[in-house]
Amino acid sequence: MKNLEAYVEHKSKWNALFGDAPMTFPLTQNNVNSLAQSISSELSPENLHCDGEASASHVRGTLRMLNAVQKELDAYCLSNWLTTPVIDY
Repeated sequence: MKNLEAYVEHKSKWNALFGDAPMTFPLTQNNVNSLAQSISSELSPENLHCDGEASASHVRGTLRMLNAVQKELDAYCLSNWLTTPVIDY
């Protein structure tokens, strides 16, 4: 679950910049939904490819990381009786 933990920590740092409460474990359904929405947004072609500016290796690395986070988030939801959100991209 290291990828999910790192992603939650990263999102919490961004939340702190905007005055929002940090996410902590155990995650709530609202936290899970927010994370899924963020993953979905980051997987959109425009964001993933940085509007065509990202290198192929950067895109592959980001895609690999986000897919790992998504997989761990799904497993976390199943283990903690949370509804697994659908991530569209």
